[in-house]
Amino acid sequence: MESSFSQLQKISSEMIASRIQSVKELLQTEMDMYEVSKDVETGEHYLHYAYMHRDFTNTGEPESFHYLLPIDSDDVLGFIFGEQGYAYPEHWQKAFLRNGPEGFYIWFDPSHEARQIEDEAIAADLLQKLKAFRENGSVDPEQVRKLLEELDQTGKKEDQ
Repeated sequence: MESSFSQLQKISSEMIASRIQSVKELLQTEMDMYEVSKDVETGEHYLHYAYMHRDFTNTGEPESFHYLLPIDSDDVLGFIFGEQGYAYPEHWQKAFLRNGPEGFYIWFDPSHEARQIEDEAIAADLLQKLKAFRENGSVDPEQVRKLLEELDQTGKKEDQ
């Protein structure tokens, strides 16, 4: 029995093509496609998203990109019967495989992007508080203590 893709870091397009089989097409348009697919070697299911992109700043030739999101057996029927959302990127919140120009698929974890957005919001909030403190012009010890407590509380909220 072959290894699960989850145990591999870099997977050739040829291996994916030989092992992934379509189970049910969910949506097909001119530019993108969604389907439930299955690894015939391991029985694992994936939500397969493919889209075509034309880079008109370069040659304008179409390029296709493929993403494979591992899905639990319990979710397969939910996707097939339209009970679960599957649109990229809003429903792709865990690590998935995506192909690249070198002919390999690699794992991509979108949680890093979500965390970066959260971190940027925290930084903007802290900068706003510091700016307001500076514009206030009062630097007496009580005002500094209040600012530090407020900043400390902001940090504690974000850690929860």
